[in-house]
Amino acid sequence: MKTIMNVELSLGYAHWKKLMLENESFRQENQMNLLAYGHEEGNENKVWVVMDVPSMEHMAGVMNKPEMIKIRQEAGAILASQQMIKLVE
Repeated sequence: MKTIMNVELSLGYAHWKKLMLENESFRQENQMNLLAYGHEEGNENKVWVVMDVPSMEHMAGVMNKPEMIKIRQEAGAILASQQMIKLVE
């Protein structure tokens, strides 16, 4: 299933992108297939990510892993601002 997520950043897009790309192996190990990412035009502090994951429950479980929380915090993600939408075809 596909999800769209957005989150605000405290350390900027370039920093977030670098750390996000470095963690591809973690995503693959956890069945999280990155389909697209980018920031809003004119606002490099709000990113959008499209992922293919087995289920929302799986995604929630991965997002709550201490390792994932640490990765996201180090990337500058403001966790309280995150939104996630499940796409239905």
